[in-house]
Amino acid sequence: MLGEKLRRLREAKGLVQRQIAAELELDTAYISKLENNEKPVSRHHLKKLAALLDYPEDELLTLWLADKLYDLVKNEALALKAMEVAQQEVINNSTPNSN
Repeated sequence: MLGEKLRRLREAKGLVQRQIAAELELDTAYISKLENNEKPVSRHHLKKLAALLDYPEDELLTLWLADKLYDLVKNEALALKAMEVAQQEVINNSTPNSN
């Protein structure tokens, strides 16, 4: 999910992988693997990617978390049920925003 989104955002900005790699101090092959979901994006790169791609960091973080959840449950027969239980737990334990 996140890798595909990063690729689309990069292409929409007219950037090449080597430009992103240089900004993140990574090699181009690694960026390619990120975009192809062969390597996970590290959380500490999300802020810089959001700035480079002019995209909300929260949206990238949401996809990052979704990728992690999916990787944990993708081969489980009870994946959906487990995610529903986890969702309810998050709802029950979340605190209201103080906005």
